[in-house]
Amino acid sequence: MREVLAQAAFRLFLERGFERTTVDDIVALAGVGRRSFFRYFPSKEDAVFPDHERCLAEVTGFLAAVDGSDPVGAVCDAARIVLRMYAANPEFSVQRYRLTREVPGLRTYELSVVRRYEQILAGHLRGRFGEGGDGELRAEVIAASVVAAHNNGLRLWLRSGGAGAPEAAVDHALALVRDVWGRPVVPAPAIPFPVSGGGDGKGEVVVMVARKGTPMWRVVQQIEAAVGEN
Repeated sequence: MREVLAQAAFRLFLERGFERTTVDDIVALAGVGRRSFFRYFPSKEDAVFPDHERCLAEVTGFLAAVDGSDPVGAVCDAARIVLRMYAANPEFSVQRYRLTREVPGLRTYELSVVRRYEQILAGHLRGRFGEGGDGELRAEVIAASVVAAHNNGLRLWLRSGGAGAPEAAVDHALALVRDVWGRPVVPAPAIPFPVSGGGDGKGEVVVMVARKGTPMWRVVQQIEAAVGEN
């Protein structure tokens, strides 16, 4: 029934225009009552994007199942799930893209859906990088980068009318994201700062400055090197 309603709605949107199509028009064409429509779609806008709820759930489930060893790679793979949804029905995807370009309200709705994907990716990354400070910032920036890269490749394909396969353009864009953000974060090494306690060098104190998160063995190594030099 969900598919029947979506097909009826989209057919009317293309024939009459989105604004001139009512819910009553849609249910009349589908042969059901208004209650059936609102059981599946809260609004006309939702009928334009009938596949996103299922895809959002699939992305969430996928990220919950990964082992966490490669968080950037995982969110890139999650973006490919969204791409496969579009690629599964090229004609519908291209028609929807053109419709959303013509109707400002649909474009706004689409942006809200994109934001939901971005929040799911960022939530997964925060679980790996931490909820505060640079960890949270890193999660937000990487999630936004993945979404931007995916959308760049996807729109190239949609603007072409769905010619060929979209995977190459999206994979190229996501590879750039992995090149920038996929490298491990290496804490800055501890740096010894000798502070003289007197003119003769006796009683000299060594002060260590290390970034939070620096391994203790690295701190000890730097202390030993500084003391040995003295």
